[in-house]
Amino acid sequence: QVQFVESGGGLMQPGGSLTLSCTASGFDFGAAVLEWYRQAPGKERELVERIDSTGRGDYADSVKGRFSLTRDISKKLNFLEMNNLKPEDTAVYDCGANEYGTWGQGNQVTVDS
Repeated sequence: QVQFVESGGGLMQPGGSLTLSCTASGFDFGAAVLEWYRQAPGKERELVERIDSTGRGDYADSVKGRFSLTRDISKKLNFLEMNNLKPEDTAVYDCGANEYGTWGQGNQVTVDS
């Protein structure tokens, strides 16, 4: 059974940093395209970042230069490192893989002074 579990959300001040973790199970982690999405109140769900099996990442324009996505294949973990957080980054973040149609439960990130 394919599963994703996120952790690490919380309340941060603008300009701060936060790392979200995603633990995966039930599939070939190293061969998958892993993704992070977010959904802010009243807005559509949007792709934040994806990393493919070669380790190449794609980023939304709104987070380029501030967010990065890394993975530990041996532990089936991936990490969304978020720097220079802005109030507009406030959203529920979830990780998963489109090819499996499975996503985690979501983690709230709030950026507010």
